[in-house]
Amino acid sequence: MKNIIKLIVKESEINQRVDVFINKQKSSLSRTRVKNLILKEKLKINDLIITNPSKKLNIRDKIQLEISEPEKTSLKPYNYKLNIIYEDHDLLVIDKSAGISIHPGAGNYDNTIVNALMNYCGKSLSNIGDELRPGIVHRIDKDTSGLIVVAKNNISHEHLSNQFNKHTIKRIYQTLIWGKLRPQTGTIETLITRSSKNRQLMEVGFTKGKKAITNYKTLEVFENKNSPTLSLIACKLKTGRTHQIRVHMSYKGNNILGDKKYKKKFKKIKNINSDLEKIILNLDRQFLHAKVLGFVHPKSGKEMEFTSILPQELEKIIKILRKLNK
Repeated sequence: MKNIIKLIVKESEINQRVDVFINKQKSSLSRTRVKNLILKEKLKINDLIITNPSKKLNIRDKIQLEISEPEKTSLKPYNYKLNIIYEDHDLLVIDKSAGISIHPGAGNYDNTIVNALMNYCGKSLSNIGDELRPGIVHRIDKDTSGLIVVAKNNISHEHLSNQFNKHTIKRIYQTLIWGKLRPQTGTIETLITRSSKNRQLMEVGFTKGKKAITNYKTLEVFENKNSPTLSLIACKLKTGRTHQIRVHMSYKGNNILGDKKYKKKFKKIKNINSDLEKIILNLDRQFLHAKVLGFVHPKSGKEMEFTSILPQELEKIIKILRKLNK
């Protein structure tokens, strides 16, 4: 079953991106879904197929967008215990452990949160996004822990996606970084683009990329003769770019402890506490945790906020550092 949307660009709407234009005209369609449809060649402008979501519009352009039925997934269920901290008919909030990917990708199509969701609630997930990402509205990295929200139907998915696109979702992360941030509280605002040297990494762009804004606050500084200088930081995201906090901390010269991609070499200090040294060397994840997640419920309109405590392996590091700081 197909649904065709037809629109004509007015003078006041010229030079808008086509995905933004369609989203404004049809607010029930999130920009994420519009973008996916454009990439799947469902958009025509003046009867020509367009696959560029950022294409700028001219006056009297004829827009035609085909909204086809979402593809059916063929994902294998994965028997993995999800840490579900909230669930209703419309959504799930999951506290994810480090070490598991959110969705299937190169080299891992079976052992992900999505596969675990297929095992847990099967067809009760939204299916308007990517075929391999049913229910997934946003993601956190494999070696990051913490809170994510999952949509159980398409209406919830659209509503939540719109909140992410409008940057109204509340997201606060905790991270432990090398050294001290200067200033200790502030905002990092840059462009972020894919690295030209390593396509798996992102980097701060000076002429190209997407705007990325991280508000940060130093919570504690650990500095003494028995440990390297480390700082516990709270990062509140204004935008949600790939690897945003990791890239911004690296850009400031304060890489995240345990980050293998944006890493800082561990320099042994003469009198380092042996327990601290051992736990730093054996940390098999980055010290980055999605601690707070807040959003408006897509059906009730109620403001919801969830908090997750630091996982045991990260809390153990903080306890040692606090003890040494006394």
